[in-house]
Amino acid sequence: MYDFGIRHALMGYRVAYRSEQTNYCPGCGGSHWVVGRLTAECAFCATALPLVAGGASGGGLIRQAGVALAA
Repeated sequence: MYDFGIRHALMGYRVAYRSEQTNYCPGCGGSHWVVGRLTAECAFCATALPLVAGGASGGGLIRQAGVALAA
């Protein structure tokens, strides 16, 4: 979803929830998360982080002629 090629070097590291890694909270150091569609929230201190690849799954994403097709 994101281009971490050239822009990564220019923008630096951004704190985000990565589903393929063990994520530690930058606020308290905990590793338990409540994962939603766009953010992940620490179960201990409620620090919210954006998902690296969020918002790309779920029902109601396919639209045809202005009508949402729900599963």
